[in-house]
Order: sequence, then structure tokens, then C-alpha cells
Amino acid sequence: MHRKIRKVAVLGAGVMGAQIACHFANIGMEVLLLDIPPKELNADEEKAGFSLAHAKVRNRIVNQLLARTVKMHPDPLYLKSFAERILTGNFEDDLSRIQDCDWVIEVIIENLGIKQKLYTRIEEFRKPGSLITSNTSGIPIGMLLEGRSDDFKQSFCGTHFFNPPRYLKLLEIIPSKHTSQEVINFLTEFGERHLGKSIVNCKDTPAFIANRIGVYSMMSVFHLQKEFDFSVEEIDKLTGQIIGRPKSATFRTCDVVGLDTLVLVAQNLKKALSHDESKDVFEIPDFIQKLMENQWLGSKTGQGFYKKIKNEEGISEILSLNLSSFEYQAKQRIKFAEFEAAKAIPHLNDRFKLLLKGEGKVSQFYRKLFLGLFAYVSNRIPEISNEIYKIDEAICTGFAWEMGPFEIWDAIGLKKTIPMMEELGFKPAEWIYKMAEKDLKFYQLKDGNKQFYDVKSQNYLTIPGTEELILLNNIRPTHSIWSNEGCSIVDLGDGVINLEFHTKMNTIGSEIIQGINKAVELAETEYKALIISNEGENFSAGANIGLVFMLAIEQEFEELDMVVRTFQNTMLKLKYASVPVIAAPHGMTLGGGCEVCMHSDKVIAHAETYMGLVELGVGVIPAGGGTKEFAYRLSKEMAADDIRTNRFRDKFLTIGQAKVSTSGYEAFELGYLRKDVDEVIVSRKHQLSYAKKAALLMCEKGYTPPQPTKDIRVLGAEGLALVYSGADGMEVGNYISEYDKYLSIELGKVLSGGELSEPAEVTENYLLNLERIAFVKLCQQKKTLERMQSLLQKGKILRN
Repeated sequence: MHRKIRKVAVLGAGVMGAQIACHFANIGMEVLLLDIPPKELNADEEKAGFSLAHAKVRNRIVNQLLARTVKMHPDPLYLKSFAERILTGNFEDDLSRIQDCDWVIEVIIENLGIKQKLYTRIEEFRKPGSLITSNTSGIPIGMLLEGRSDDFKQSFCGTHFFNPPRYLKLLEIIPSKHTSQEVINFLTEFGERHLGKSIVNCKDTPAFIANRIGVYSMMSVFHLQKEFDFSVEEIDKLTGQIIGRPKSATFRTCDVVGLDTLVLVAQNLKKALSHDESKDVFEIPDFIQKLMENQWLGSKTGQGFYKKIKNEEGISEILSLNLSSFEYQAKQRIKFAEFEAAKAIPHLNDRFKLLLKGEGKVSQFYRKLFLGLFAYVSNRIPEISNEIYKIDEAICTGFAWEMGPFEIWDAIGLKKTIPMMEELGFKPAEWIYKMAEKDLKFYQLKDGNKQFYDVKSQNYLTIPGTEELILLNNIRPTHSIWSNEGCSIVDLGDGVINLEFHTKMNTIGSEIIQGINKAVELAETEYKALIISNEGENFSAGANIGLVFMLAIEQEFEELDMVVRTFQNTMLKLKYASVPVIAAPHGMTLGGGCEVCMHSDKVIAHAETYMGLVELGVGVIPAGGGTKEFAYRLSKEMAADDIRTNRFRDKFLTIGQAKVSTSGYEAFELGYLRKDVDEVIVSRKHQLSYAKKAALLMCEKGYTPPQPTKDIRVLGAEGLALVYSGADGMEVGNYISEYDKYLSIELGKVLSGGELSEPAEVTENYLLNLERIAFVKLCQQKKTLERMQSLLQKGKILRN
């Protein structure tokens, strides 16, 4: 059966349902979103004289829920306009419309009886063979199928999305014993390629995989908090980014998700897991019970472990809960000696040994946290999964950990941890002892593939679905052809090479400039094409501001001019290379990272690409060719004289307001990506593989490098007049500071082509000179240095 998904129905428009509908709209689907009709009129409806039968009344609930969802932050939509792809209705009047849908997703209340009643009605209308899935996380999949037809059973499974569904990559697929293999295979492929998800096929066990392990880990932190008497801030410091977990760590995450949600899952697990050797971990501690009684559930109730207030000066301030007195207090600055040593270790997998080896309270906490986790996950094989990689993938993509439990265990060392575990009373599974006897690891790399230890066969197997993917972490050890401290060049095969950044936040300094030049040189002499991509959290946070600040503060302005000139020349080398150059950005793609993309032949951007020229925030203008490139793109758009000033204004404001796209799609709207050239891909896993195919296709087609641009049309005084009048108005209205106005004018001069008396045609080098001169001039200003210092020391943008 060859399935195509054109139209999707989402039944239930609550927090998850409406966001799931939004994500299907993100990928171009027509979506039908249904919820219950109201049982009574509200005040506005009564005033308008409506009855319960009025169309606006019937769909009021679903429309309000969708409108609220579209306004959420972070945004569930790649572009606000994508909401137009969602049609709304209600269960009583519109359920028959599911007969036109290829996939029906149920996302209603976690009540077995209510779900089964809805399924009976779904069977009346759904077309045979169409997919029907449930987002349930608390009801066994098998129980949902009682009384259903064979076709329904074969087409049914659980599809458990994680909140928020646009951003968290995990999609757990939970088949029943009746689900056809064709359905499982299709959902796995569709979910990964089209929805951009990491797909984990789960057994039908309580809470499946991610919540079973993730909630266990959070509950164990609660119990350890009581044992070690750490404060709320200390726990969040201990369980945050230092160990590769989200910045929100434990207690802040609880506030965001809602403490009641976590407690409900934990209570259900406690009831369902009579066989679990660690079921007591799911017991709710006293301080959590008290929070529940007080209805201090987190963000949804205005307070939880943290509380946001306005202080006496009217400034927002975040207080933390003292778990002894149950009073809120000013947040404390936390400093652990162990952290200072750990921060010096750049790679996460090297930190764990250090954090566990000490004798202080911090190391004792970590030993109990991790060794207990290791024992727990080992005993979940084969209960919740036959394969260890599924547990790691589920927890990383569902709870945003950088490394899964078995990966962390490998980093610390399996054999050395067993006596430590036993000493603390943690008992790993028997198969762990057999691995230790052979001194084995959970993972290994072989022939460019990551392999996992298969408990059943006691052999290493390649992780399914990765054989055809290009994953830099897997091939780098054997395919690296050049590297320095900031970047590596990796041979992708078929004549294509990849330049990978690996500095802190992938900021661009001298090592990366050297790497770009080397990569272009290699590609032009020995290969067919060059791709620029990496597997870090972000593509690039921009230029190394620390280096710029140091040169400026020491008044080495000639050297600073040379640094900027070198960066500009490197961007031109990318743009005019004799081979195709493709950039594949993701995450933050700011400043210099954005300029790298703007000078590439083609950009294959991930949907979650946050791209922008943000230099005005630190008191300078884009000078790696970013301002020049905007002037060039503006010149191509200025065919119609009647709208050229509007186009100029839009380009100017994009840079002047340091606008950053909230998705790859919005990067087209802001002008960072070109609608006729660049592309967006939703699947991060397939991004590099697709970029390579695009590069080879350009070669096959017959690649001809672009010729240097000589006729860029700029507006001169006409553009500057717009800049001056606009900046004056913004300053008078207190929207910008006096220095922001000064910066805006310097930017406007470059974008306008300098102080020309009338529109004219200029060269690329002419604009680059203007850029560079303005940049160096601004670096000599005290207020620019203050802005740079604020970013470097406090991580904050200063508006002085």
C-alpha cells in the first residue's frame, strides 16, 4: 500500500492537540481541528442574541483554543500565516468530515471510557485504511481497542508527541499486537522525514520509554534534594547544563511543565509498577505534596519553585522557594568548586568522571544520581525496550538531554562503576555483569556507523535507520582530512567535503577563517563540492566578539581593519569558489554565521534555524559582507521605482532592529534566505545527506561559478533621507537611544552606498570598504566598547 498524507484530523484542541495541529500545518498539511461544542452561551453571545445553534457559538471553544495556541511563545508555527491551513469544527457537527482525512489523531482527555465512545463514532465516518492514532501517555494501547473492527485495529497505534511538539523531537510509536507492520513502517518514515522527529518504537508498558526514565530521574532528584538538603537554585545548578541537561534543569522545568502533570504521571507509575525494584522513587515527597496542596503548580498558577514579582522599584525579579520555610526569597548566586574545574573541560563526556570522583557533597550527590539511574535503565531491558539505544534516543529527544544514560555510563566506564553501585545499594541487571567480564562498552563505531550492544544476541548491531545517513560524529574519526583547534574538514565521499565548526558556540575566529580558506582550496583542487555544516547545538553564534573587543580596547585599529578585511575576503572566496558551496545551518545562525550562509551558492536550512544579522546589538554593523549582501539583494529587487523606498526600509529595519528569524521559513521573509535558491528541510537527521545530494546535483547539472558583481544599484541621498527621518522619529518616540540613532545612521550610509547625491551603481568592493571603515570607526566608540563588554561579561545586550 502506497500511502500519502494530504489531510489530517486532530480530535481535541487542548494544549497538545492544537500544537500538534500547528506542527502538521507547518509541514504543509491541511488540518481539521475539532473539539466539543459549548453547553451554554457566554455573556458576549447572549448580548449578540445568539443561540446555542449559531455557527459562531458551536465552534467557539475550538477557535478560542487555537487562537490562544497561535499566540504562544515559543511559537508553535514556523510562520503565523500557516495557521490558515487549519480548519476548525466540533465533534457533533463536523466529525463526518474525517472521511476526507488520511490520518486521524485523537488527543482528548485521558479517560478510557470517553476515548472508546469517540472511537465508536470515528468508525462511523473514517475511510477504510486511514490511519487512526492516539496521543495517550497514560492508557495502555491495547485497552483502547476493545470493540473495534479489524481494519481499525490494524490501522491503529499510539503516537505520543512531546510538549512542545514543534521543538521536542521525540515521537514515540506504540503499536498494539494488531497494528500492521506497514503502518509502523510508514509512521516511522513519515515521522522522521516529514515531521522532523526522532522515532522510537516502544512497547506498550506504563509511560512507555521517555516518561518512564525521565520521570524516574526527576523523582530521584526530589528525594536526593531531601537527603542532601540542597536549595532549589543549587539543584537546578547541579542538574542543568553542566551535565548536558536543559538550562531549566529540574525545578524550573517542573514550573514550566506544571507540577500537577509530573505528579500525575508519577502517581500512575507507582500504582502500575508493583514489579519495579525502584518503585519507591515514584513516591511523592512531602515538600511536593505541600506545593500541590497550596496549588503552587508553576507558571500556570503564577508560582511554584520560582515566583516572578515586581520589586519596589517596579523591576521584575524572580524569587525562589525556600523548601524549609516555604517562603520565597531572593535567588542566591550558586558557586560550587567542582563546577569551576568541570567548566574547563570542553567536552561533556569528559566531565562526568571529574564530577563523580570527589568526596564532597556535590560528588556524593552525583554518584547517587547517576549510579542509581544506570542500575534503573539496565533493569528496564527488556521490559520497556529490547535495545539500549532506544532508551538513550528517547530521553535525549524527549527530555532534551545531550547524552543518554548508557552513553554517560560509557563515558564514566562500565566496569569501574559496578562496585561503586553495589556499595550504594544499587543492583544492575545480570547482563551488565556479563558485559563487564568481557570489558565491553555499550556503543562502538565501525565502518562509519554507530553500533550498540545488543543484549539478546550479545553482539554489536548498527542502529537501524542510520546506515544511509551521513552523521559527522560517526565518520569524523576515519574520514577527517584536515583540522585545527576550531574546525575540521571531513570527506563525505563522492568528491564532496564538509567543513565543520567546533569552537564554543561555533563562534568564528581565526581558526575558522583558516578552515574556510583551506576547505575552499581543497575543494577547488581535489574535490567537487564543499558543504559547511556541523552537529553542534547551533550552526554559529557569530564572530568572536572577545577578539574584536581585545583589539579595540588596545587600540590596535590597523590590525582590526586587517581582521575584518580578511573575513570579507574569505566570504568572497566562498561566493566565487569554482565549485558549489552549500551551507546547512541549524539553530542560532547569527552575525558571521549568517554571512557565511549569505555568501554560499545555496542554503539547505533546517526548519529550526534562527538566522539574523545582530551586530547592532554590540554597537557595530555587519562587516563580513552582510550589509553589502543586503544592498546587493535590494538592488535586484528595485526594478519598480514606486516601491523601492519600501524595500529599502524593510532591508534597513531588518539589520537595524537586529531581527532574527524564528524559523527557517521566516528567514525567507526577512531576506536572509533567497526564495528562488535556498531551501528548508524539516528533518535534522537528513539535512547533511540532502545537502550532499544537492551539491552533487549542481555538479551534474554543470556548475558555473557566479561572476563578481559590479553593478549594485544604491539609493544614495534618497536612502539616507529615509534613514535620518526614521531615526529621528524613533528617538523622539523613545524607541531608541541617541547612540542607537548614531548606529542606525552609520548602517544607513553603507546600505545607501555612502553619501552619494543620487542613485548610482557601485561595485561589491566599494560597499565592502564602506562596511569595514564603519565597523572600525564604531569600534573606537566608548559606547560600543561598553556594549561588547556587557555581552562578554554578563551575556546581556546593553542598550546605552
